[in-house]
Amino acid sequence: MNTNKLPLGFGFALAQNPEAMKAFSSLTEAQQAEILQKAHAVSSKDEMQTLVNRLSAQG
Repeated sequence: MNTNKLPLGFGFALAQNPEAMKAFSSLTEAQQAEILQKAHAVSSKDEMQTLVNRLSAQG
């Protein structure tokens, strides 16, 4: 599995949360890869939303 590709649900969730998108964009490549790995492991919309919400809380 290529963890460098943005999962569709993650992309949609980021698009709906500009703060999270800004926070994700400001991460290093290694940090982004870690988040993408977590996003690939998500199994529900609620889990994805929680992951994205954590990003906006960090930013």
